[in-house]
Parts: sequence; structure tokens; C-alpha cells
Amino acid sequence: MASDQENSQDANAPDDTSEKEITRGITIMKSIIRDRDKAVTYNVNWNADNQLIGSNAAKLASYIGTLVRMHIPITATRWSNKELGSAKDKIWTEILRSFNIEDTTIRKKYILQLAGKRHRGWRTFLTNKYLKDKEIFFVEYDPEYPVKYAIFITEEEWVAFVAQRRDENFKKVSATNRERASNPTYAYKKGRLGYARLEEKILDETKSDATSLPPHVLWKEARVGKDGTVRDDVQHIYDECETLSQSISTAEDQENMSVLSRALNVPEYPGRVRGKGHGCTPTSLYKNPRRRNPSNQEVMETLQALQAQVLQLQKDNERYRCMEKCSSQLKETSEKASINCQNKFPEGISSCQLYLSSPTYRLVGKGKVHNTSGDLLHHRPLPDGHLKVSVDVVLDKDALLPIPDIVSETTLLRDAIGSFVAWPLDLIFIDDETPTKPASKDKGILRHNESVASQKEVFAQGSQQLSQKIGSRQKNKRDLPVTYLPKKGAFVPRYQISLETLVDSSDMATAGAIRLLDMEEDIFGYSCTETIGKEDLEHIFRHQELGVGVIHTYIRFLYDNFMRGNDQLSNRFRFVSSSLVNKALICREPDSCRKYLVKRFMASSTNNLYLWPYNSGCHWLLLAIDPLKEVVYFLNSIDGEWTNYPDMKQLVDTSIKVFRSQRQARVPRTKSSNITWIKVQCPLQRNGIDCGYFVMRFMREIINMNQIEIPITYFDEYKCAHYTRLQLEQIKEELCQYFIEKRLISI
Repeated sequence: MASDQENSQDANAPDDTSEKEITRGITIMKSIIRDRDKAVTYNVNWNADNQLIGSNAAKLASYIGTLVRMHIPITATRWSNKELGSAKDKIWTEILRSFNIEDTTIRKKYILQLAGKRHRGWRTFLTNKYLKDKEIFFVEYDPEYPVKYAIFITEEEWVAFVAQRRDENFKKVSATNRERASNPTYAYKKGRLGYARLEEKILDETKSDATSLPPHVLWKEARVGKDGTVRDDVQHIYDECETLSQSISTAEDQENMSVLSRALNVPEYPGRVRGKGHGCTPTSLYKNPRRRNPSNQEVMETLQALQAQVLQLQKDNERYRCMEKCSSQLKETSEKASINCQNKFPEGISSCQLYLSSPTYRLVGKGKVHNTSGDLLHHRPLPDGHLKVSVDVVLDKDALLPIPDIVSETTLLRDAIGSFVAWPLDLIFIDDETPTKPASKDKGILRHNESVASQKEVFAQGSQQLSQKIGSRQKNKRDLPVTYLPKKGAFVPRYQISLETLVDSSDMATAGAIRLLDMEEDIFGYSCTETIGKEDLEHIFRHQELGVGVIHTYIRFLYDNFMRGNDQLSNRFRFVSSSLVNKALICREPDSCRKYLVKRFMASSTNNLYLWPYNSGCHWLLLAIDPLKEVVYFLNSIDGEWTNYPDMKQLVDTSIKVFRSQRQARVPRTKSSNITWIKVQCPLQRNGIDCGYFVMRFMREIINMNQIEIPITYFDEYKCAHYTRLQLEQIKEELCQYFIEKRLISI
């Protein structure tokens, strides 16, 4: 009876569910993929220790795990293996497509280290689930292939992985680690929250102004259970840390062991900080690395650096002496004394060549001399024997200014591109022909020595003469530059040849002749006139470094041929004037540069991309700024970083913040300083003169693609390692055709 009763009770008992496994689908983060296809990206935040925090931190961590399972084989035993380099780059690229993260070394290192942890966790999960029993011992039978994860693991990889895990050496290491982790003295009780997000949670709940918490505080909070109680041994360690922190200085803490490690009486882990979690290192916590004895090589490098500094100080001393000598020549004279119009130079604006006589007599640059009565230089009278000159092209990158700018502390000629300087009369060379002022304006390019009407009268006759000249030049090919000799099947720069023939047959053949190009208010936000000289055209014909005038002329071409009459493009793309914002003006007049940028940004009611060709002194690069999204695309044809241009970056960041304030935009406190800079992997130049041509082509391709967001790896339609000479010649052809159609030159 007892037996029947027991059987009856067993029959009525509920089914045993202890052996049932809670099934879960494969995590592949489909929502991120869908949002990526819709061009939706996620913002992430970082704390003071450069650790990942914020609402999207967990989403990113899970997505990293998915990417690791997709791209890293489970047979990879060492995360530092160089063979995984391409797979790691792929993971980083995929993350940048969906998450707004700065493409910097420190961010990439953090993400890839986190990916390494996810990879180790993935291999451990497979081992515990398929290769071990309930008691966490390795099974003797051959485990079945996990069909559930077939999209991540091939059958060949699974066989190799099982063989790796059954290796006797691995089993010994696994047993040691299992025993060490089986009964921790102070158990962590915050699950997947992590130290960084735990710190964020505490700071938000307490509404503290602090940016971080001491490691021992976080260590204690991470060991508080759900009921809020603190174990006595944990509290004892915390109290001891508080006592030690009062008697040990920060330097001593850094040099030996942290307060927490001292209280626990355990050694420090190299490269990490106990109680701070993933990503926090002694360098980031203490703001400087742990000190160690330098090697002999480091001592020699330091000695060489000190010697270089001494030499630089000697050069600076000579420059400052020159500045003091030159500043003493500046006379605060009356208005009459400030009249510097020189009879030996044409009155008005003329193209010129700039020379220096020390240490050798040489040509150092080209520009335009302004020979005008009563002209001032930066609100000061010009020194005797000098004229006001605007610098367009620098030929000697190490050339010093004859009179340094004391206000902006500019001493090098390359830093004065786009601005005005004083130049000695005897070192300025120009032809005797005097350019006259235009008789009228035509919303286009005007001559300086005859009216627009006279140009139109002679244009038909000039066209006939042009065809005759081109015909005669083709018969005598020795008159053509060697680079223009057409080869069979080669590209022939027809418009360049035509324009050069026109120039040779007109007054532009003489130095000093110039044309004026009106720039409408819609282009740069203000009306202005751009000056084009013979030297500017020669730079195009001879494929030399370009000045501001040529870059702005091409911008006018883009506006006329792509954006005028096209509301979609004209409302989406805008330009920033390189004459109002360049390196020299940023150093000398940062407030005016910032005001101009903010004013340009305020003109947008929707998302606009502002294209700004920036001249850093001897190099052109392109910035594409979306002020509403607070994203700056950095396109540099020499593969440099934006950190190499700190003045420019600070100006852009400050302007965006002022723009944010003026439009009263609400930005989370954690993102208030997180303006996104993206380095675009654009084509790279192979020499030192193509940067201007690259910038013009970048602008053309961006407008042609009609996209506000520029892919990090550049547009697929134009993706290449380097532009060919033909691709650059196409840009020059467009410029020359534009000059001809605008009737710049007539015979």
C-alpha cells in the first residue's frame, strides 16, 4: 500500500523542470542593422577615465560580441595574433558605421580590447556548454556540432576547437583557473553593470559634480547585494582604504601600489587599475604613466631632443631681436606721414614676386602689392621703405618675414598666406605696366584695363584669331610646353591650351595684369571681389601650388554649374571663405573668425554641410562641417590628423558650441563637449603640390554625390588610393573652360 501510495503521489506530482534548459535565440542585433540601413547612428559617451558609459553602452557591448562571433574564428587562441589584423579592422569599421565614436587610437584600442574579452567569453561559453558536464568536468565522448551556431562556426572549426580544448596543457590551466575563481573572497555582485556604469549610476543618483570616484569606493559598492547590506569584511577593507588614503600621497600611491591593493594585500595587475574596470589604466587614472628607469636609447633620444631645443631657442632669440628692431621702426606719425604710395610701382593692386636677401638672395613667394595712398597695415602705419603685400603662394617654406607680426607672433612667411604683411620696396619686383580700374561690373570676371562692353565687341574677332593661333601652334609644337604634347590615345588639355593661347595674345601676358571675379552673397555669406592675376593662371598651366584666388574661383564654378537654380543642392551645401578664416587670421583675429563661422552656421535652418578649404600655411585640406549634428569631416590628402592643427580645431569646436548656444539647443551634459570629428579615408597625394587640386576635387565629388554624411572610407564611386594625373587635369580643364566662358581674356 505504501508503495502504491508513493506511486500515486509520483503520478500526481508536477513535472520536474530542473533539467529543462531555458532556450534563447542567437544575438545578432538586427535592430542595429536596420537602423544602419536607415542612416541612424547611436551616440556613446565616455567618462573621465575614457571608459564607455551612457544609455547605449550595453547595446554597443552586445554588438561587439556579435561582430566578434561573425569575424573572429573560435580557433584563434591569441588575440594579439597579427593574422587577426584585417578582421579587427573590419570590426572597428562596422562599429563606426553605427556608433558615433571618434576614430582615434585610444578609442580603437579600448573597443578592440573589449572585443578580445568578448572573444574569450565566447570560447569559454562553448567549452562549458558543450565540452563539460554539470560538475564542470570535461566529458569523454565527442560533443555534437552546435547546429544552433552554424552561422558563426563551421564544422571544421568546431573539430579544431574541440581538439584545442582537450589538450592536456589546456586542461591543467582550466582546472587551476576554475579552482581560483570557484570561491572568491569578495564576490562581485553587479552582474553585467560593470564598474564604469556603476560609477555613472552613483554620480547620477547623488547628483555629484565629481567626474570620477576613488577605486576603493567603487570596489565596495560593487559588492553590495540587492538587499543593500555590506559584509563586515568588505566594510573593513573600505575603512582601511579610507585610513590609508589620508596618509599616502597620490605620487606614492601611483609609484608603488594603490590604496585598495595595499588594503587587500595583493599585487597590482600590470596595465590596469583595481576597482576601476575595463579600460582604466594607470596612465588614464593618474594622467601620467608609472615611472621607470629610462633605457640607454631613451636617454640618448632625450639628449638629442634637448640639443634640438637649444638650437631652436637660439633661432627664436635671433627672431625676437629682429622683431624688436623692426618694431622700433614703426613710427606713430600723422595721417600725412602714412601716405606710402610709391611712384616706382603701379598705383592700385598688382601681382608681384617677393624676394629675400638673407642668408641668400632668392625668390621666396608670390602675391599682390597694394600701392595705395594712406594704406595702413593692421591699423598701424607702414614703416618707411615698405609696402603692403598680400601673400598668395610660398616657394620657400622656411622663409622668415622681413617684419614679423608682433600681434599674432607670426614670423614665418608660410603662416601669412591669405593675410597682409609689410615688404621692403627693393625686394618687390613687378613690371612697369599699370593696371587700371574696371569701368563697370558684370557679376563675373572683369578686366582691369578695358570695359566689359569693349570685351564683348572684340570677342567675336578674337575667337577667329584664337583659332588661327591654335592652328599655327599645332604646326610648330616646339612652342607648346612638353607636358602638353598629345600622345596617341592620351588626354589633351584643350581648354588649357586655348586659355594659355588667349593669355599669350592679350594684356595678361604681362606681369601685373589682373581680373576681378565678383562673389555673390549666397556663396560665402557676404559680397566680395576675388582678384585673379597672371601668376594664378600660370600656376594652373604649369601645375604648381595654388593660391586662394584659384580655389575661390573653382568654388564660384561649382556654385554656377551645380547649385544655381538647384534648390536641393543650394540648400544643402554652403561654403566658408578661406580669405576670412585661415591660419594667419585664426592666430591674429580669432574672435572675427569665430563670429564669421557662427554667422554662417546660423544661416541654416536644416542640416547643411559647410565646405571649408583650409590653408594651414603651405598645405590645403578640406573640412566639411554639419553644425546641427555637430559633426566635422576631416579630409586631408597627406594623411595627417586634425590634432596637428590645434588652432583650427579649437576654432571649429568653439564656433559650434556658440552656435549651439545661440540656437538654444539642449544637449545632454555628458555630450556637451563631445563634438564628433571624423577622419575620412580620402585619396592621398604623392607629391608636395597637389593638395589644392585634391581639395577642389573633394568639393566637386561631395556636391555631386549630394550626401550630407560622408562615409569614413569615402564614396564608393570615387574610392581610390591616389588620384591620377588625368583626374586632376579634369579639374583644371573645368577651371579653364569656366574662364573662357566667362570671357576672362579677349585678344
